[in-house]
Amino acid sequence: MVIRKKQVLILCTGNSCRSQMAEGWIRELGGIWEARSAGTRPADTVHPLAVRAMAEVGVDISRAKPKLVDTYLSHDWDLVITVCDSAKESCPRFPGPVVEQVHVSFPDPAAAEGSEQERLAVFRCVRDAIRERLLPEVERRG
Repeated sequence: MVIRKKQVLILCTGNSCRSQMAEGWIRELGGIWEARSAGTRPADTVHPLAVRAMAEVGVDISRAKPKLVDTYLSHDWDLVITVCDSAKESCPRFPGPVVEQVHVSFPDPAAAEGSEQERLAVFRCVRDAIRERLLPEVERRG
């Protein structure tokens, strides 16, 4: 008997930081969820500080690539999560088949200023906030 994993899509604007970190965390959860992420205006690459911050906690997102949300419009989703206010505004209701949609907003770490260490500290804070606030939302719906 094959058990279908629940499908979760995490959306943000650039798909280079928050949604990629969230996808990495959900993949680490394992279990019943299969995670994907996308952006409304995807960047060219995943932000190197997002990769570095996740690597510090043993989550490898180094091979991730930003993707356009249109790639996933025809997929069936059990859960769609927007993680930035801009994505929620451009996609207030996901147009494809979805059982439930929620919004859990996080600040954009790519907007951080200062030295590399100061910016990395912001990425770490967002990484930890995603683990502390988003993962319980996903687990609750599992």
